Amino acid sequence: MNLWIFGYGSLLWNPGFVPVAAHRAVLHDYHRSFCMLSVHHRGTPDAPGLVLALDAVPGGQCTGMAFQVAETETAHVLSALRERELVSSAYLERPVVLHTDDGPKGALAYVIDPDHAQYVQLDLETQARMIARSTGGRGPNSEYLFRTADHLAQMGIVDPDMVWLTGRVRAILGTV
Repeated sequence: MNLWIFGYGSLLWNPGFVPVAAHRAVLHDYHRSFCMLSVHHRGTPDAPGLVLALDAVPGGQCTGMAFQVAETETAHVLSALRERELVSSAYLERPVVLHTDDGPKGALAYVIDPDHAQYVQLDLETQARMIARSTGGRGPNSEYLFRTADHLAQMGIVDPDMVWLTGRVRAILGTV
């Protein structure tokens, strides 16, 4: 089995496995968005944080990375990713087609279930305030934002919302 995983948020900087190949990739008809309440990893049920999810948007696109899993590691990697990403069932594991310089790649991606209680659509200021104040089992929500924004910048991907959120959260935290 030739398994590829699409990284667009924390999987960019913490895929949880060593890929045997990695390619910059574009997924069409989805948008990277802080549209999922995090009640485990970057927040709690009483003070949820926000994490990125792929939100279906016809005509949209999301640039990230296609990571190839070693054949001998497929079962282990899938199990670990499912434990991490499907902890609350807000994400759905979906087969997608990624567009890379090396041609199209069939991959798995974790997309938001818009009918799930953790799905939200919030203005940027509300997102910034939630991200600045929230901490969960994997640490501060702001760390998630900063690490993801840094990796996108290293890849040359300009996401205006991410740039604004990073500056605003730093201002709220007093770390500008």
